[in-house]
Amino acid sequence: MTLDEIQAKLEAGVEGSTVTMEGDGCNCSTLVVSEVFEGMGLLARQKMVLAAVRADIDSGELHALSIKARTPAELAS
Repeated sequence: MTLDEIQAKLEAGVEGSTVTMEGDGCNCSTLVVSEVFEGMGLLARQKMVLAAVRADIDSGELHALSIKARTPAELAS
């Protein structure tokens, strides 16, 4: 699985998001920025991001994904 494929799935799974990826295809990290995270706790944000790639994790195609989920306001400060 490529970083571009993961990025596309995350952008489709998290409304209005901007996604930045680092790493390789099976062990990577992501920064997901979206207004939809406003008012959500860290765990709820991570669950939303993971839901977009759950099938890939379950199949073993994606082994590890480190997640930072922020609102645009949090990123600016």
